Amino acid sequence: MKKRTVWGKWWYKFSRNPLSVVGLCMVCAIVFVALFAPWVAPYPEHAGPYVNYGEANQPPSLPHPFGTDAFGRDILSRVFFAFRSSLLMGMVVLAIVVPVGVTLGLVAGYFKESWLDILIMRITDIFLSVPPLILALAITSVLKPNLTNAMIAVSVMWWPWYTRLVYGMATSLRNEYFVQSAELLGASKFHILFREILPNCVSTILTKMTLDMGWVILIGAALSFVGLGEQPPKPALGTMVSDGARYLPEYWWMAVFPGLAIMLIVLGFNLLGDGIGDLFSLEEA
Repeated sequence: MKKRTVWGKWWYKFSRNPLSVVGLCMVCAIVFVALFAPWVAPYPEHAGPYVNYGEANQPPSLPHPFGTDAFGRDILSRVFFAFRSSLLMGMVVLAIVVPVGVTLGLVAGYFKESWLDILIMRITDIFLSVPPLILALAITSVLKPNLTNAMIAVSVMWWPWYTRLVYGMATSLRNEYFVQSAELLGASKFHILFREILPNCVSTILTKMTLDMGWVILIGAALSFVGLGEQPPKPALGTMVSDGARYLPEYWWMAVFPGLAIMLIVLGFNLLGDGIGDLFSLEEA
């Protein structure tokens, strides 16, 4: 009963912002479509090596709501399957960069003005000085173009943002009374970092993770757009936009609908992230 009350309280605070609820619905719909793409896509076989020139370049219609591409493949079905690689990109990258960036930020912030702080933060500054997309393009250009290497490239460029974020919070929290009390009681450094300081950073980290999910997907789409992400015949939103751009403006639907799909997935996670940020700010208040 108490758990229900807590969840109800959180939902009440979250739902006070209608746009956050819209973002949550958008994200849930995209995740549902991605998970059940083989069953909800009108033509699931079109997500693979399928060619039917007899139905090529058809405009949006009832059988093909998003039209077909130059190979006669249903664009709506391919968008549904492309959501899978986009969400996988976001989840894998964040699963790698968050633990690495948060741990380095905690260590550098707690041991401020030590050689660990100097080493970690100077390396972080070097990575932050390079534009993220340029760094990702440089890494993927020397690797074999595929989804795995695109994830590696984005992960290499993304961890410094979490290191910098957590570093600032750990620096201010290290002098708080509850940290000093733990030190006086003889608590280990591991306990202080991960049981005392980290829980006070969780709300900010979760908010940034939700917002970053959309940005990671956008970077992944940019890599696919230039041919450095998921490779054909597997569908990728950036690749679909790139291929469709060749046929503008006559066959506009080939680029417009995949572009709108990118916009919706990024917008959904941004709205959801704003709602989560408002929820935690209300909790702290």
